Amino acid sequence: MSSLLDYLAADLDKRQTQGLMRQRRLLDSPQAEHITANGQSFLSFCSNDYLGLANDPALVAALQAAAAEAGVGSGASNLITGHHRYHDQLEQALAAFVGMPSALLFSTGYMANIGVISALMGRDDAVFSDKLNHACLNDGAFLSRATHHRFAHNDVAALEKLLQASTARHKLVTADAVFSMDGDLAPLADYLSLCERYDAYLYVDDAHGFGVLGPQGRGSLQHLGLASPRLIMMGTLGKAAGVAGAFVAAEKIVIDYLIQYANSYIYTTPAPPPLSAALLASLHEIETGDARRKQLFDMIALLKRELSLTRWHLQASETAIQPLIVGDNHEALALSHYLQLRGILVPAIRPPTVPLNTARLRISLSAAHGEADVRALISALHAAEREIPVGPQA
Repeated sequence: MSSLLDYLAADLDKRQTQGLMRQRRLLDSPQAEHITANGQSFLSFCSNDYLGLANDPALVAALQAAAAEAGVGSGASNLITGHHRYHDQLEQALAAFVGMPSALLFSTGYMANIGVISALMGRDDAVFSDKLNHACLNDGAFLSRATHHRFAHNDVAALEKLLQASTARHKLVTADAVFSMDGDLAPLADYLSLCERYDAYLYVDDAHGFGVLGPQGRGSLQHLGLASPRLIMMGTLGKAAGVAGAFVAAEKIVIDYLIQYANSYIYTTPAPPPLSAALLASLHEIETGDARRKQLFDMIALLKRELSLTRWHLQASETAIQPLIVGDNHEALALSHYLQLRGILVPAIRPPTVPLNTARLRISLSAAHGEADVRALISALHAAEREIPVGPQA
């Protein structure tokens, strides 16, 4: 083998030894609370489909009808002939829904974040990021070539010190609204206040808040009652919205600028038009989905109330993301495997996705889960604590 292949093999062996090797599952069913994966049936607590819309009949019908009219491919980039009427209608609807002047669609949340940050920031600028931000926010800062400052998780005082000391031409604070591995919320009101004080802008990744938080699911900014020309928000459309893609909403001049300078928007073919038609149907379901959100929060409350463990513990979270902290990588894998053998899927999350010694099971709840589903998980976790041996090779 070449030196590169030798290196790759050694690195993969090391990951396996450390309990860090990632695996894919082959799904043979629609995304739902009960799925078929690797040829087996499971009760799933893995999905970000928080409102149970990924297989909703109204969305499926909208996609099918639009495919019959618009075909299945966009055919060209947005700035050639790829920007379809369905894309345009969805952008307008999303901007109105989140209370922003304008919005722009991207193919994924990852592409949105790297595109926006690298377009708005440059070498003479500075980006300030929470240390637990999603990787794509950090990658966007890196691609921008701006000076990148990272501050301790949700530490408002630390951020203020950095902003106060900065002499950068332009300043951008970036943060998840709901942190994807911890489920807690960022102090966005405090961040916005600092941005107004120190002439900075606030970029909010609302991947896990859009559709779930705020009146009618309008997102974390409306949940907190925040509005300002200094706000730029990103929402993903493959989680609570149930389909795929992402959008960025902001002042119209910001969106106009991104159309000209965001490489991940300019130099790619947009998502197929039928997906935007499905998302227009999804937006209606989100807006009228108070019953779904109530069911979701009832299931969150049930889990938090009745799960009583001494060896592992739920981290403080009021959202659909409920991290069960285990600590050791191998023990987290053992716990996930124990549940899998009993027909329940909960992913083990390990470094580098989370900090060292904080390996966990990431329990994701959905409005599609019923009381019996959550009680089955609680019962299995109580049994696991009694039966899984203690130790690093559990």
